[in-house]
Amino acid sequence: MLFSAALLSFPLLAVGLSTPGPNLHSRAVAFVVPADNGGSQLDDAGNGLGEPLNVIISGLSSPAVLTDAGILSYARSLGLSTECLGIHIGGPQKANLGDGNGPLDQTSELRQDFGNSIFGTCLESLKGGNHLRYWRQDGPTANTGALFLAVSKEENLAHSHTISPDGYDVGRDLLVSSAVAGSSFGGVTYTATSETISGLLPVGTAGVNHGIALDGKVVLLTVTIV
Repeated sequence: MLFSAALLSFPLLAVGLSTPGPNLHSRAVAFVVPADNGGSQLDDAGNGLGEPLNVIISGLSSPAVLTDAGILSYARSLGLSTECLGIHIGGPQKANLGDGNGPLDQTSELRQDFGNSIFGTCLESLKGGNHLRYWRQDGPTANTGALFLAVSKEENLAHSHTISPDGYDVGRDLLVSSAVAGSSFGGVTYTATSETISGLLPVGTAGVNHGIALDGKVVLLTVTIV
């Protein structure tokens, strides 16, 4: 299933795009549903269960947002940054976005930085906070450039840094709330529109890591540099 600006059920996808720079190109499709091509909206946590890809940054976003450097800058505008001193504990998770690339490790993992994009994520490791992993849909059968995010709110170190109760839905909502309010980082200002999509994720705990129930909703963000 292709999600494009032409679908009347998703009117918020028709937004302005910034002028692409070198090697950056506007896309024609917001994203392709992974399950339509053998993929899944749950990632693979390595234990037979998965975590929800509960936020999608649309391929119709400003092209500069969809690069690795661009999504890092955008995430920093939302209060997330790279892991503490570049140290990651635990193995990467995989996701199959149905784009012909098959299951791939996460591109990166970002954590709440508490207002300090350099060292703030060290505090998240101690006290918990919001957290995301992301993958890019850019394979030969669905080269949309969309970014699929697994967002969750984590507990503090005393609770073994596990996902908070209702942490998948809560983490998603915290990130989306910050996005639609507008944000800026490094002299760049971003706006975002959101669309809530049902039917891509299960409702409840079936197949979900940590047995945490989902409300089944995915939020599509279209992010524009202004």
